[in-house]
Amino acid sequence: MSKQNPGLQEAFLVWAKIGILSFGGPAAQIAMMYKEVVDNKKWLTEKQFLNALSFCMLLPGPEAMQLATYAGWRINGTIGGLIAGLLFVIPGAIVILALATIYAFFGTVPIVEALFLGVKATVVVIVIEALLRVSKKALNRTDHWVIAGLAFVGIFFFNIPYPLIVLIAALYGLMFNDTSTEPEGAITYRQPISKTLKTITLWLAIWWIPILLLDLFSQTEILKEIAYFFSKLAVVTFGGAYAVLAYMGQDVVSIKGWLTAGQMMDGLGLAETTPGPLILVTEFVGFLAGFASGGLWLGVIAAIVTLWVTFTPCFLWIFAGAPYIDWIGTQPRLRGALSAITAAVVGVILNLSIWFALHVFFDTVTRSNHGPLTLWAPEFTTLNPIVALLAFLSGYLLLKRHWNVVTVLCVSAVLSLGIGAI
Repeated sequence: MSKQNPGLQEAFLVWAKIGILSFGGPAAQIAMMYKEVVDNKKWLTEKQFLNALSFCMLLPGPEAMQLATYAGWRINGTIGGLIAGLLFVIPGAIVILALATIYAFFGTVPIVEALFLGVKATVVVIVIEALLRVSKKALNRTDHWVIAGLAFVGIFFFNIPYPLIVLIAALYGLMFNDTSTEPEGAITYRQPISKTLKTITLWLAIWWIPILLLDLFSQTEILKEIAYFFSKLAVVTFGGAYAVLAYMGQDVVSIKGWLTAGQMMDGLGLAETTPGPLILVTEFVGFLAGFASGGLWLGVIAAIVTLWVTFTPCFLWIFAGAPYIDWIGTQPRLRGALSAITAAVVGVILNLSIWFALHVFFDTVTRSNHGPLTLWAPEFTTLNPIVALLAFLSGYLLLKRHWNVVTVLCVSAVLSLGIGAI
Protein backbone atom coordinates (compact mmCIF):
# COMPACT_ATOMS: atom_id res chain seq x y z
CA MET A 1 0.00 0.00 0.00
CA SER A 2 0.97 3.61 -0.46
CA LYS A 3 2.93 5.29 2.34
CA GLN A 4 0.57 8.24 2.11
CA ASN A 5 -2.57 6.30 2.99
CA PRO A 6 -5.48 8.60 3.73
CA GLY A 7 -8.09 7.98 6.38
CA LEU A 8 -11.34 6.37 5.26
CA GLN A 9 -13.21 9.67 5.60
CA GLU A 10 -10.84 11.48 3.23
CA ALA A 11 -10.88 8.54 0.81
CA PHE A 12 -14.69 8.43 0.97
CA LEU A 13 -14.94 12.08 -0.08
CA VAL A 14 -12.54 11.61 -3.00
CA TRP A 15 -14.29 8.48 -4.27
CA ALA A 16 -17.69 10.15 -3.88
CA LYS A 17 -16.44 13.05 -6.00
CA ILE A 18 -15.16 10.67 -8.68
CA GLY A 19 -18.43 8.70 -8.65
CA ILE A 20 -20.65 11.77 -8.96
CA LEU A 21 -18.55 13.38 -11.71
CA SER A 22 -17.75 10.19 -13.67
CA PHE A 23 -19.41 11.20 -16.94
CA GLY A 24 -18.11 10.45 -20.42
CA GLY A 25 -17.37 6.74 -20.48
CA PRO A 26 -14.35 4.71 -19.31
CA ALA A 27 -11.64 6.82 -20.97
CA ALA A 28 -12.79 10.01 -19.23
CA GLN A 29 -13.41 8.16 -15.96
CA ILE A 30 -9.96 6.59 -15.92
CA ALA A 31 -8.38 9.97 -16.75
CA MET A 32 -10.22 11.60 -13.83
CA MET A 33 -9.18 8.78 -11.51
CA TYR A 34 -5.55 9.13 -12.57
CA LYS A 35 -5.65 12.88 -11.95
CA GLU A 36 -7.09 12.45 -8.45
CA VAL A 37 -5.30 9.32 -7.22
CA VAL A 38 -1.89 9.63 -8.92
CA ASP A 39 -1.37 13.34 -9.69
CA ASN A 40 -3.24 15.14 -6.92
CA LYS A 41 -3.18 12.76 -3.95
CA LYS A 42 -0.17 10.62 -4.92
CA TRP A 43 -1.80 7.60 -3.27
CA LEU A 44 -0.57 5.35 -6.12
CA THR A 45 2.45 5.55 -8.39
CA GLU A 46 1.95 5.74 -12.14
CA LYS A 47 3.31 2.20 -12.55
CA GLN A 48 0.91 0.80 -9.94
CA PHE A 49 -2.01 2.54 -11.64
CA LEU A 50 -1.09 1.36 -15.16
CA ASN A 51 -0.40 -2.23 -14.02
CA ALA A 52 -3.83 -2.28 -12.42
CA LEU A 53 -5.43 -0.84 -15.57
CA SER A 54 -3.84 -3.58 -17.71
CA PHE A 55 -5.18 -6.21 -15.31
CA CYS A 56 -8.68 -4.73 -15.31
CA MET A 57 -8.72 -4.77 -19.10
CA LEU A 58 -8.14 -8.54 -18.92
CA LEU A 59 -11.32 -8.95 -16.90
CA PRO A 60 -14.94 -9.14 -17.96
CA GLY A 61 -17.03 -6.20 -16.82
CA PRO A 62 -16.47 -2.43 -16.48
CA GLU A 63 -12.74 -1.75 -16.30
CA ALA A 64 -13.10 1.73 -14.78
CA MET A 65 -15.21 0.50 -11.85
CA GLN A 66 -12.80 -2.39 -11.29
CA LEU A 67 -9.83 -0.03 -11.43
CA ALA A 68 -11.47 2.16 -8.78
CA THR A 69 -12.04 -0.92 -6.60
CA TYR A 70 -8.40 -1.95 -6.94
CA ALA A 71 -7.14 1.55 -6.16
CA GLY A 72 -9.36 1.67 -3.08
CA TRP A 73 -8.06 -1.76 -2.00
CA ARG A 74 -4.45 -0.77 -2.54
CA ILE A 75 -4.89 2.42 -0.51
CA ASN A 76 -7.20 1.33 2.32
CA GLY A 77 -7.58 -2.46 2.09
CA THR A 78 -10.82 -4.34 1.50
CA ILE A 79 -12.99 -1.65 3.12
CA GLY A 80 -11.36 0.94 0.86
CA GLY A 81 -12.02 -1.23 -2.18
CA LEU A 82 -15.69 -1.59 -1.28
CA ILE A 83 -16.04 2.16 -0.72
CA ALA A 84 -14.37 3.05 -4.03
CA GLY A 85 -16.25 0.47 -6.07
CA LEU A 86 -19.67 1.19 -4.58
CA LEU A 87 -19.32 4.96 -4.81
CA PHE A 88 -18.35 4.60 -8.45
CA VAL A 89 -21.63 2.79 -9.17
CA ILE A 90 -24.29 4.03 -6.73
CA PRO A 91 -24.74 7.67 -7.91
CA GLY A 92 -25.28 6.63 -11.51
CA ALA A 93 -27.47 3.68 -10.48
CA ILE A 94 -29.80 6.02 -8.57
CA VAL A 95 -30.05 8.38 -11.56
CA ILE A 96 -30.66 5.52 -14.03
CA LEU A 97 -33.41 4.08 -11.79
CA ALA A 98 -35.15 7.47 -11.63
CA LEU A 99 -34.86 8.02 -15.39
CA ALA A 100 -35.96 4.45 -16.18
CA THR A 101 -39.04 4.95 -14.00
CA ILE A 102 -39.93 8.18 -15.82
CA TYR A 103 -39.27 6.46 -19.14
CA ALA A 104 -41.48 3.47 -18.26
CA PHE A 105 -44.42 5.72 -17.38
CA PHE A 106 -44.01 8.45 -20.00
CA GLY A 107 -41.94 6.90 -22.79
CA THR A 108 -44.86 6.80 -25.19
CA VAL A 109 -45.70 10.51 -24.83
CA PRO A 110 -45.01 12.19 -28.22
CA ILE A 111 -42.67 14.82 -26.75
CA VAL A 112 -40.57 12.12 -25.05
CA GLU A 113 -40.53 9.99 -28.21
CA ALA A 114 -39.32 13.01 -30.19
CA LEU A 115 -36.51 13.66 -27.72
CA PHE A 116 -35.36 10.04 -27.80
CA LEU A 117 -35.43 9.94 -31.59
CA GLY A 118 -32.52 12.39 -31.49
CA VAL A 119 -30.82 10.34 -28.77
CA LYS A 120 -31.04 7.19 -30.91
CA ALA A 121 -29.49 8.96 -33.89
CA THR A 122 -26.53 10.08 -31.79
CA VAL A 123 -26.09 6.69 -30.12
CA VAL A 124 -25.48 5.08 -33.51
CA VAL A 125 -22.56 7.49 -34.03
CA ILE A 126 -21.30 6.93 -30.46
CA VAL A 127 -21.07 3.19 -31.12
CA ILE A 128 -19.29 3.81 -34.44
CA GLU A 129 -16.86 6.13 -32.65
CA ALA A 130 -16.19 3.39 -30.10
CA LEU A 131 -15.58 0.97 -32.97
CA LEU A 132 -13.01 3.30 -34.55
CA ARG A 133 -11.30 3.96 -31.21
CA VAL A 134 -11.02 0.30 -30.25
CA SER A 135 -9.94 -0.84 -33.72
CA LYS A 136 -7.03 1.64 -33.79
CA LYS A 137 -5.62 0.09 -30.64
CA ALA A 138 -6.57 -3.52 -31.28
CA LEU A 139 -5.87 -4.22 -34.95
CA ASN A 140 -2.10 -3.85 -35.17
CA ARG A 141 -1.37 -7.31 -36.58
CA THR A 142 -2.74 -9.17 -39.61
CA ASP A 143 -4.08 -12.03 -37.53
CA HIS A 144 -5.99 -9.55 -35.36
CA TRP A 145 -7.76 -8.22 -38.46
CA VAL A 146 -8.67 -11.82 -39.32
CA ILE A 147 -9.96 -12.44 -35.78
CA ALA A 148 -12.11 -9.29 -35.94
CA GLY A 149 -13.53 -10.29 -39.34
CA LEU A 150 -14.33 -13.83 -38.23
CA ALA A 151 -15.92 -12.56 -35.02
CA PHE A 152 -18.19 -10.24 -37.00
CA VAL A 153 -19.23 -12.95 -39.46
CA GLY A 154 -19.77 -15.44 -36.63
CA ILE A 155 -22.05 -13.26 -34.52
CA PHE A 156 -23.85 -11.30 -37.27
CA PHE A 157 -24.51 -14.01 -39.86
CA PHE A 158 -24.35 -17.23 -37.84
CA ASN A 159 -25.50 -16.07 -34.40
CA ILE A 160 -22.55 -17.80 -32.70
CA PRO A 161 -22.73 -17.12 -28.94
CA TYR A 162 -20.50 -14.27 -27.81
CA PRO A 163 -18.91 -16.30 -24.94
CA LEU A 164 -17.75 -18.90 -27.47
CA ILE A 165 -16.19 -16.18 -29.66
CA VAL A 166 -14.32 -14.78 -26.64
CA LEU A 167 -13.10 -18.26 -25.62
CA ILE A 168 -11.78 -19.10 -29.10
CA ALA A 169 -10.03 -15.72 -29.37
CA ALA A 170 -8.46 -16.11 -25.92
CA LEU A 171 -7.17 -19.60 -26.73
CA TYR A 172 -5.68 -18.33 -29.97
CA GLY A 173 -4.01 -15.45 -28.11
CA LEU A 174 -2.53 -17.81 -25.52
CA MET A 175 -1.12 -20.10 -28.20
CA PHE A 176 0.12 -17.49 -30.69
CA ASN A 177 1.14 -14.61 -28.46
CA ASP A 178 3.92 -12.09 -28.97
CA THR A 179 6.83 -13.53 -26.97
CA SER A 180 9.21 -10.69 -27.84
CA THR A 181 8.48 -8.98 -24.52
CA GLU A 182 10.02 -10.90 -21.68
CA PRO A 183 8.99 -10.51 -18.03
CA GLU A 184 10.55 -7.50 -16.37
CA GLY A 185 11.85 -9.55 -13.50
CA ALA A 186 11.01 -12.21 -11.00
CA ILE A 187 7.85 -11.10 -9.24
CA THR A 188 6.53 -13.61 -6.74
CA TYR A 189 3.19 -13.89 -5.02
CA ARG A 190 3.01 -12.26 -1.61
CA GLN A 191 -0.23 -13.93 -0.55
CA PRO A 192 -0.74 -17.63 0.26
CA ILE A 193 -3.01 -19.36 -2.23
CA SER A 194 -5.19 -20.52 0.69
CA LYS A 195 -6.12 -16.91 1.44
CA THR A 196 -7.02 -16.34 -2.20
CA LEU A 197 -9.25 -19.42 -2.17
CA LYS A 198 -11.03 -18.10 0.94
CA THR A 199 -11.61 -14.78 -0.83
CA ILE A 200 -13.01 -16.54 -3.89
CA THR A 201 -15.29 -18.73 -1.76
CA LEU A 202 -16.59 -15.74 0.21
CA TRP A 203 -17.42 -13.66 -2.86
CA LEU A 204 -18.93 -16.59 -4.74
CA ALA A 205 -21.24 -17.05 -1.73
CA ILE A 206 -22.11 -13.33 -1.65
CA TRP A 207 -22.85 -13.46 -5.37
CA TRP A 208 -24.80 -16.74 -5.59
CA ILE A 209 -26.64 -17.22 -2.28
CA PRO A 210 -29.21 -14.48 -3.08
CA ILE A 211 -29.70 -16.02 -6.55
CA LEU A 212 -30.27 -19.49 -5.10
CA LEU A 213 -32.70 -18.05 -2.54
CA LEU A 214 -34.59 -16.39 -5.41
CA ASP A 215 -34.65 -19.72 -7.21
CA LEU A 216 -35.99 -21.56 -4.16
CA PHE A 217 -38.51 -19.12 -2.75
CA SER A 218 -39.54 -16.65 -5.45
CA GLN A 219 -42.49 -17.39 -7.69
CA THR A 220 -41.54 -14.55 -10.05
CA GLU A 221 -39.90 -16.11 -13.09
CA ILE A 222 -38.63 -12.84 -14.54
CA LEU A 223 -36.40 -12.24 -11.48
CA LYS A 224 -34.85 -15.69 -11.84
CA GLU A 225 -34.29 -15.15 -15.55
CA ILE A 226 -32.69 -11.77 -14.91
CA ALA A 227 -30.42 -13.16 -12.17
CA TYR A 228 -29.08 -15.99 -14.31
CA PHE A 229 -28.86 -14.02 -17.55
CA PHE A 230 -26.90 -11.10 -16.09
CA SER A 231 -24.71 -13.43 -14.00
CA LYS A 232 -23.68 -15.14 -17.24
CA LEU A 233 -23.17 -11.74 -18.81
CA ALA A 234 -20.84 -10.71 -15.96
CA VAL A 235 -18.53 -13.64 -16.71
CA VAL A 236 -18.21 -13.35 -20.47
CA THR A 237 -18.42 -9.67 -21.40
CA PHE A 238 -14.83 -8.73 -22.11
CA GLY A 239 -14.24 -5.46 -23.90
CA GLY A 240 -16.39 -2.94 -22.04
CA ALA A 241 -19.95 -1.72 -22.30
CA TYR A 242 -20.25 -1.87 -26.10
CA ALA A 243 -19.30 -5.54 -26.11
CA VAL A 244 -21.91 -6.07 -23.39
CA LEU A 245 -24.50 -4.38 -25.58
CA ALA A 246 -23.58 -6.49 -28.57
CA TYR A 247 -24.18 -9.67 -26.60
CA MET A 248 -27.10 -8.42 -24.52
CA GLY A 249 -28.94 -6.31 -27.09
CA GLN A 250 -29.89 -9.00 -29.55
CA ASP A 251 -30.65 -11.53 -26.80
CA VAL A 252 -33.01 -9.33 -24.78
CA VAL A 253 -34.69 -7.96 -27.93
CA SER A 254 -34.81 -10.86 -30.39
CA ILE A 255 -34.79 -13.91 -28.11
CA LYS A 256 -36.22 -12.92 -24.72
CA GLY A 257 -38.42 -10.08 -25.92
CA TRP A 258 -37.87 -8.00 -22.78
CA LEU A 259 -37.35 -4.76 -24.75
CA THR A 260 -37.59 -3.41 -28.27
CA ALA A 261 -34.50 -2.35 -30.22
CA GLY A 262 -35.60 1.27 -29.76
CA GLN A 263 -35.78 0.88 -25.99
CA MET A 264 -32.27 -0.59 -25.97
CA MET A 265 -31.00 2.47 -27.82
CA ASP A 266 -32.81 4.77 -25.40
CA GLY A 267 -31.21 2.93 -22.48
CA LEU A 268 -27.74 3.41 -23.89
CA GLY A 269 -28.50 7.08 -24.47
CA LEU A 270 -29.49 7.46 -20.81
CA ALA A 271 -26.36 5.62 -19.65
CA GLU A 272 -24.20 7.88 -21.83
CA THR A 273 -25.59 11.02 -20.17
CA THR A 274 -25.37 9.89 -16.53
CA PRO A 275 -22.42 9.34 -14.19
CA GLY A 276 -20.99 5.88 -13.60
CA PRO A 277 -20.04 2.99 -15.88
CA LEU A 278 -21.92 2.60 -19.17
CA ILE A 279 -22.72 -0.97 -18.14
CA LEU A 280 -25.44 0.57 -15.96
CA VAL A 281 -27.55 0.16 -19.11
CA THR A 282 -28.11 -3.37 -17.75
CA GLU A 283 -30.03 -1.81 -14.85
CA PHE A 284 -32.29 -0.06 -17.36
CA VAL A 285 -32.93 -3.38 -19.13
CA GLY A 286 -33.64 -5.20 -15.88
CA PHE A 287 -36.02 -2.48 -14.70
CA LEU A 288 -38.03 -2.41 -17.92
CA ALA A 289 -38.24 -6.22 -18.01
CA GLY A 290 -39.54 -6.27 -14.44
CA PHE A 291 -41.85 -3.30 -15.03
CA ALA A 292 -43.43 -5.00 -18.05
CA SER A 293 -44.05 -8.14 -16.00
CA GLY A 294 -45.40 -6.63 -12.78
CA GLY A 295 -45.33 -2.86 -12.59
CA LEU A 296 -43.18 -0.39 -10.68
CA TRP A 297 -42.13 -2.37 -7.62
CA LEU A 298 -41.22 -5.46 -9.59
CA GLY A 299 -39.23 -3.17 -11.87
CA VAL A 300 -37.34 -1.74 -8.88
CA ILE A 301 -36.61 -5.23 -7.50
CA ALA A 302 -35.50 -6.40 -10.95
CA ALA A 303 -33.15 -3.39 -11.19
CA ILE A 304 -31.64 -4.26 -7.79
CA VAL A 305 -31.16 -7.91 -8.82
CA THR A 306 -29.52 -6.76 -12.06
CA LEU A 307 -27.13 -4.45 -10.21
CA TRP A 308 -26.27 -7.19 -7.72
CA VAL A 309 -25.32 -9.81 -10.31
CA THR A 310 -23.60 -7.27 -12.58
CA PHE A 311 -21.28 -5.71 -10.00
CA THR A 312 -20.75 -8.33 -7.26
CA PRO A 313 -18.55 -10.40 -9.63
CA CYS A 314 -16.38 -7.30 -10.16
CA PHE A 315 -15.46 -7.33 -6.47
CA LEU A 316 -14.69 -11.05 -6.74
CA TRP A 317 -12.30 -10.55 -9.67
CA ILE A 318 -10.49 -7.65 -7.99
CA PHE A 319 -10.20 -8.91 -4.41
CA ALA A 320 -9.03 -12.34 -5.64
CA GLY A 321 -6.63 -10.99 -8.24
CA ALA A 322 -5.32 -7.79 -6.62
CA PRO A 323 -2.36 -9.41 -4.79
CA TYR A 324 -1.11 -10.84 -8.10
CA ILE A 325 -1.47 -7.79 -10.34
CA ASP A 326 2.22 -6.85 -10.44
CA TRP A 327 3.06 -10.40 -11.53
CA ILE A 328 0.26 -10.68 -14.09
CA GLY A 329 1.41 -7.48 -15.79
CA THR A 330 4.67 -9.19 -16.80
CA GLN A 331 3.16 -12.25 -18.54
CA PRO A 332 3.27 -12.21 -22.37
CA ARG A 333 0.75 -15.05 -22.74
CA LEU A 334 -1.91 -13.23 -20.77
CA ARG A 335 -1.27 -10.07 -22.75
CA GLY A 336 -1.58 -12.17 -25.93
CA ALA A 337 -4.96 -13.48 -24.79
CA LEU A 338 -6.11 -9.94 -24.02
CA SER A 339 -5.06 -8.59 -27.43
CA ALA A 340 -6.85 -11.44 -29.25
CA ILE A 341 -10.02 -10.89 -27.19
CA THR A 342 -9.86 -7.16 -27.94
CA ALA A 343 -9.53 -7.89 -31.66
CA ALA A 344 -12.63 -10.11 -31.48
CA VAL A 345 -14.46 -7.33 -29.66
CA VAL A 346 -13.87 -5.07 -32.70
CA GLY A 347 -15.88 -7.50 -34.83
CA VAL A 348 -18.56 -7.73 -32.16
CA ILE A 349 -18.91 -3.93 -31.95
CA LEU A 350 -19.11 -3.75 -35.77
CA ASN A 351 -22.02 -6.18 -35.50
CA LEU A 352 -23.60 -3.94 -32.88
CA SER A 353 -23.12 -0.82 -35.06
CA ILE A 354 -24.85 -2.36 -38.06
CA TRP A 355 -27.65 -3.95 -36.01
CA PHE A 356 -28.41 -0.69 -34.18
CA ALA A 357 -28.21 1.40 -37.36
CA LEU A 358 -30.68 -0.85 -39.18
CA HIS A 359 -33.20 -0.63 -36.36
CA VAL A 360 -32.79 3.13 -35.90
CA PHE A 361 -32.77 4.28 -39.53
CA PHE A 362 -35.54 1.97 -40.73
CA ASP A 363 -38.97 1.45 -39.20
CA THR A 364 -39.20 -2.09 -40.57
CA VAL A 365 -36.34 -4.61 -40.41
CA THR A 366 -36.99 -8.28 -41.18
CA ARG A 367 -34.95 -11.16 -39.82
CA SER A 368 -34.79 -14.33 -41.92
CA ASN A 369 -33.04 -17.65 -41.29
CA HIS A 370 -31.59 -19.82 -44.05
CA GLY A 371 -30.27 -22.89 -42.32
CA PRO A 372 -27.51 -21.68 -39.98
CA LEU A 373 -27.38 -18.32 -41.78
CA THR A 374 -29.22 -15.28 -40.33
CA LEU A 375 -29.96 -12.23 -42.49
CA TRP A 376 -31.37 -8.80 -41.52
CA ALA A 377 -33.17 -6.97 -44.34
CA PRO A 378 -34.48 -3.40 -43.97
CA GLU A 379 -37.49 -2.18 -45.92
CA PHE A 380 -35.92 0.80 -47.67
CA THR A 381 -39.20 2.68 -48.06
CA THR A 382 -39.37 2.92 -44.24
CA LEU A 383 -36.14 4.95 -43.96
CA ASN A 384 -36.57 7.80 -41.45
CA PRO A 385 -34.94 10.89 -43.04
CA ILE A 386 -34.96 12.86 -39.77
CA VAL A 387 -32.90 10.20 -38.01
CA ALA A 388 -30.49 10.01 -40.95
CA LEU A 389 -30.04 13.80 -40.89
CA LEU A 390 -29.50 13.89 -37.11
CA ALA A 391 -27.05 10.99 -37.29
CA PHE A 392 -25.07 12.82 -39.99
CA LEU A 393 -24.97 15.96 -37.82
CA SER A 394 -23.97 13.95 -34.74
CA GLY A 395 -21.21 12.27 -36.72
CA TYR A 396 -19.87 15.66 -37.81
CA LEU A 397 -19.95 17.09 -34.27
CA LEU A 398 -18.45 13.99 -32.61
CA LEU A 399 -15.96 12.72 -35.17
CA LYS A 400 -14.92 15.96 -36.89
CA ARG A 401 -15.47 18.70 -34.30
CA HIS A 402 -14.83 16.43 -31.28
CA TRP A 403 -17.67 17.85 -29.22
CA ASN A 404 -18.51 16.40 -25.82
CA VAL A 405 -20.82 13.36 -26.03
CA VAL A 406 -23.37 14.75 -23.56
CA THR A 407 -23.55 18.05 -25.49
CA VAL A 408 -24.14 16.28 -28.81
CA LEU A 409 -26.84 14.08 -27.27
CA CYS A 410 -28.61 17.17 -25.95
CA VAL A 411 -28.31 19.04 -29.27
CA SER A 412 -29.66 16.09 -31.23
CA ALA A 413 -32.55 15.56 -28.80
CA VAL A 414 -33.57 19.24 -28.90
CA LEU A 415 -33.34 19.38 -32.71
CA SER A 416 -35.45 16.23 -32.96
CA LEU A 417 -38.03 17.81 -30.67
CA GLY A 418 -38.04 21.01 -32.74
CA ILE A 419 -38.41 19.18 -36.05
CA GLY A 420 -41.21 17.06 -34.60
CA ALA A 421 -43.08 20.21 -33.55
CA ILE A 422 -43.04 21.65 -37.08
